[in-house]
Amino acid sequence: MISNEDKYNKYRPKKFLGQNFLVDENIAKKIVSSLEIHPGDIVIEIGPGQGVLTKYISEQTDNLIAVELDRSIYEKLSAEYSGRAKIIHKDFLKFDLENNLNEILDVNVYGKLKLKVIGNIPYNITTEILFRLFDSADIMDTAVLMMQKEVAKRLTAQPNTKEYGILAVQTQFSSDPKILFGVPPTAFFPKPNVESSIVKFGFSKNKYKVADKQIFRSLVRNSFGQRRKTMKNSLKRFFEMNDVSFDQIEFDFSRRAESLSIQEFTLLSDRITELKLSSRY
Repeated sequence: MISNEDKYNKYRPKKFLGQNFLVDENIAKKIVSSLEIHPGDIVIEIGPGQGVLTKYISEQTDNLIAVELDRSIYEKLSAEYSGRAKIIHKDFLKFDLENNLNEILDVNVYGKLKLKVIGNIPYNITTEILFRLFDSADIMDTAVLMMQKEVAKRLTAQPNTKEYGILAVQTQFSSDPKILFGVPPTAFFPKPNVESSIVKFGFSKNKYKVADKQIFRSLVRNSFGQRRKTMKNSLKRFFEMNDVSFDQIEFDFSRRAESLSIQEFTLLSDRITELKLSSRY
């Protein structure tokens, strides 16, 4: 019987790329099934690795684009999936979900197409990947991602819990995240030292809107910047930079950021945006 180590010896996982290859076929099938792919769907796979998800995705759509940074894996998958998938040699953090796709598909994706994203993503850049997806929320439909269990708990956390913070607010503002199931270390080669979770993000029913997303992000970041302090202390510098004073806003700034709902953050953001604009005239 061929061991996982022998099977993947030719393309040994590279630690500097955060590679841990999923080798459990049943879990792979379950992950792909969770994305609910329909014929014609445009699917972006982040870091296909040995292609354990790729082979099942390619059976369900002709519009698979797999983005892989590792050149040796890129060359292997390009040969294996020639004519069945587009394998792109690129760092996903440098992959422009709008412009790069326009070139690859020869179509303007913005406002016309909704993307589905899937991947066993490197745990050391999970947050960066999530924020790139959130930046493109308008052209996203669904994402199914594998990540560290502790990160999954943080992005689905509710107010007044220790896990609730910037990641939770930004994630739930941009999408509807749900933890689907856990994945044990034994499902990978090499085995990671952490438990993993599969999280599904729905983008099509986003219920939150703000007048200025940059103001919103900055507000959230500054609010949680000094977690133990009140909002009044945390936001002092932020308000000064935006020419806004606390007495202009009807809100209890003695509260801490972890007690605010996402709706409260959006209302506060819009009020700051309104005051900032009015101060210019």
